[in-house]
Amino acid sequence: MTNKPSSRTFSADGITAPFRYAAFRRIWLASLLSSLGALVRGVGAAWAMTQMTSSADMVALVQTALMLPVMLISIPAGAIADIHDRRIVALFSLFISLAGATALTTLAWLDLFTPNLLLALCFVVGSGAALMDPAWQSSVNEQMPSEALPAAVALNGVNYNIARSVGPAIGGIVVGAAGAVAAFALNALLYLPLMLALFLWKRPTEPSRLPPENLHRAIVSGVRYIMHSPSMKIVLTRSMIMGVFGGAIIALMPLVARDLLRGGAETFGIILSAFGLGAVIGAVNITEIRKRMSGEAAISACAVSMGGAVAAVALSRGPALTGIALVLAGAVWMMAWVLFGIGVQLSAPRWVVARSLAAYQAASSGGIAAGSWAWGQVTDVAGVDVALLWAAAFLLASPLLGLWLPMPRTSARGEEPEMLEDPKVRLPLTERSGPLVVEIEYRVAQQNERAFFNLMRDVQLFRQRNGAYGWSIARDTADPELWTERYHCPTWLDYLRQRNRATQSERALDRQAMAFHIGPEPVRVRRMLERPFGSPQLKGDATNRTANPDLPSN
Repeated sequence: MTNKPSSRTFSADGITAPFRYAAFRRIWLASLLSSLGALVRGVGAAWAMTQMTSSADMVALVQTALMLPVMLISIPAGAIADIHDRRIVALFSLFISLAGATALTTLAWLDLFTPNLLLALCFVVGSGAALMDPAWQSSVNEQMPSEALPAAVALNGVNYNIARSVGPAIGGIVVGAAGAVAAFALNALLYLPLMLALFLWKRPTEPSRLPPENLHRAIVSGVRYIMHSPSMKIVLTRSMIMGVFGGAIIALMPLVARDLLRGGAETFGIILSAFGLGAVIGAVNITEIRKRMSGEAAISACAVSMGGAVAAVALSRGPALTGIALVLAGAVWMMAWVLFGIGVQLSAPRWVVARSLAAYQAASSGGIAAGSWAWGQVTDVAGVDVALLWAAAFLLASPLLGLWLPMPRTSARGEEPEMLEDPKVRLPLTERSGPLVVEIEYRVAQQNERAFFNLMRDVQLFRQRNGAYGWSIARDTADPELWTERYHCPTWLDYLRQRNRATQSERALDRQAMAFHIGPEPVRVRRMLERPFGSPQLKGDATNRTANPDLPSN
């Protein structure tokens, strides 16, 4: 059950639609303040490091310490957000960041800082942010109906870019007026509104009959889901490639200001603001873009526009033309990332959405990081203008990827797994009993064999991404109409999870397979314990939760 809209003053399907829902509105505004505080803290940390050491490497390591946790923690953070209450995970993450920010404030006030201690505390604050992001992003759909989700994803992009446009300037004023200690204190205080907003949010919950996965199994399940989900692999691959090529403008912008425009810090600030302004414009207009264009057409248009803008920046030697080009670059850059984010949100069912978002975050961040390093190497050899022209050329050519990896549809599907009653069993099973072997026998007319086999390839993918191992399809040599689908699950509990994860479209594939079956007898499903003796025995008998089997769910 989602929050009821508190007002009808917002467009029903426009960019402002999510603001009709009080929970989203409160969390969005509080998140804006939190983002502002984080950017102010970044200025304070960098300034504090410059006061302690003249080493450029140590100053650069401040940003590394803040961002490294994203690479290290994203996947486990996604698993944690999927197997626990996302609201509680987000609050715990904010507490970690608040503790780090409070320690930064205290040590700065007492003048007890050392460079290594500053880096360590920045890593703590960054760890809290890395742990929170998947929980926050995946909870957006729980704050409103799914049809408002694309606009909400776009608004979250607007949120960060508003903060990025003014946060560093505010940080500079605060540090200049009161020192780094004031920046750290402001950062700590601005965590409190978001903690309050999350505390007040009444998250809808549907208790599951099945216990949550442990962390290791949850990570493995998330990786398997992505490996066997074609649409997810396409979004992750395309986002990584966009990060590699498009990240050139982000990485080389300081050199654009210094080497191409012959300016200083003021020029850099102006062109950075132009890019941020464009990002806000792009996010605000994403709803119209999605109405008028398919996902593939929109991503291709963004890549071509980005390529043209980057080429203009490379050739320009005037601030005005560079600024206009960067507004365009920022707009299409943000549009592309919002479209990718919507693709992830709407492709993944709720049981794995945080893990999918974490994988997307890791892929996009990894692409930007790798691209930034590579374009830096090219710049050292050939100059910033040549590096940008090469990046522009790759961006202009990247729509060709659509011929091989077309973007999946990004419209809301409205399908979620539903818990089924457990199959009837007569063995004294426990949750750890296993491995379990499942065999499903179909009798298929020989004239339908090719169509049936092609359908079973889709069945294979959804079985595997939901938790099935060792999937196979076999045909009886003595009875050509008899086909046997076979797979196994490590334990009885894993099997129960696997059969309850199927979405509506996946259950429809099951029904299509059943429709091929001919003969007077129904499809036969066998669930066999591979080690009938010596299996682990725990208190509680799985047979206490029994019901007639739902054959289409296997």
